[in-house]
Amino acid sequence: MRQFVIAALMAVALPAVAPAQTVATFDDLSLPTADTYYVNNTAYGTDVGFNDGLGFFPCIYDTSFGTLIWNYCAYSNKTDSVTSGYLNQYSAKTGIGYGGSAKYVVAYCSNPMTYAPVMNLRLTGAAVGHKVSGFYATNSTYVYNAIAQGYPSAAPARKFHSGDYFLLTVKGFHAGSLTPDSVNFYLANFLHTDTTLNYIVKSWDWVDCSSLGNVDSLQFTLASSDTGSFGMNTPSYFCMDNFTTNETDVAVPGVFAGDAGSRLYPNPATDVIVVDCTANSGSIIEVYNILGIPVLTASPGLGKVTLKISALPTGDYMVRTGTGVSRFTKIAR
Repeated sequence: MRQFVIAALMAVALPAVAPAQTVATFDDLSLPTADTYYVNNTAYGTDVGFNDGLGFFPCIYDTSFGTLIWNYCAYSNKTDSVTSGYLNQYSAKTGIGYGGSAKYVVAYCSNPMTYAPVMNLRLTGAAVGHKVSGFYATNSTYVYNAIAQGYPSAAPARKFHSGDYFLLTVKGFHAGSLTPDSVNFYLANFLHTDTTLNYIVKSWDWVDCSSLGNVDSLQFTLASSDTGSFGMNTPSYFCMDNFTTNETDVAVPGVFAGDAGSRLYPNPATDVIVVDCTANSGSIIEVYNILGIPVLTASPGLGKVTLKISALPTGDYMVRTGTGVSRFTKIAR
């Protein structure tokens, strides 16, 4: 677990607000050896989940069917990105955590009572009632190979073809109520008219949850076009790393006060960002590093303006337009 707090910036004009974020990397969680995973089989039927960062990652084990069955979250450092089947359910297709780290979470979205492909994750401490910035997601090797190859009748997941999809939907709960917004992330998308655009995720991709607003917990739901009489045939797993909460707002002098700013994407970004200037066309676009130093300026634009950021160092930046300040993170390719 790492905690990042943006310190005071250079005084430039008006006070601004910068987020204090906590990142659950799972790197400090204990595993006995390399190429293994977390299993706590001492309290069957109860939640034996684990904490990291400012999140509680649930896990429930059951032996009533004569074997050990687990639901929700396990953490792993397994590296098998090749072997198909249920026996390799604890491996990410990447074979490694985000950014080359060893550990990550394998989430099995399966309610042990209803078998619905749903999992809830609650926030803890200072994160409760605040935004979740997001997390990195990828497919497990088990799921990736099921979609790419299909399985025999004993495990009837079929190979995907045009029109298929595997979708992760994230919603938030706040004060006991489900928030109105949701975030959709396709773990596999074969819905494109141009079939060359079809894909199955096999890298760590960022899922931005900030649009959900202030939340106390998150709900993760998986859906697939491959279904049968017992629900989804596609195994209801995905992998997660760097779960990032945005638990407090720290007042810092420095860049610029303003409204919500302009929408920009992708975030994080590697080579370019797109700034939606629809609401403030004609305003100059200025990019600042966290010290308040201008690093990029773009001419006024109409609609969406693309900024090339490949030459910027990795790190956090702020984008000033006519409506205020937005933030993004530059990451390595």
